[in-house]
Amino acid sequence: MAKARIYQPAKTAMQSGRGNTHKWVLEFEPTERKVTDALMGWTGSGDMDTQVRLKFPTRAEAESYCKREGIAFTVTVANPRQIKPKAYADNFAFKKVG
Repeated sequence: MAKARIYQPAKTAMQSGRGNTHKWVLEFEPTERKVTDALMGWTGSGDMDTQVRLKFPTRAEAESYCKREGIAFTVTVANPRQIKPKAYADNFAFKKVG
């Protein structure tokens, strides 16, 4: 039986916005070990499910897909983002430390 995990991706370090972080992603957990090719040194496995990434607009849709297809799943919920409001003028304040 296939196992999957459902999560919301975090923003990458290369972007300042949160453009691709609103959808829920379903990824399958690997069922086979990765093997290193003796000749070329490449790693790979015969597990094709690890190449599949399904995106859903809501968590409920991802869960219902797993239930409908009989896929065991775990849901990882991200911590809420804490925004500290800052003003641009604080960069030039006289009381700035450092």
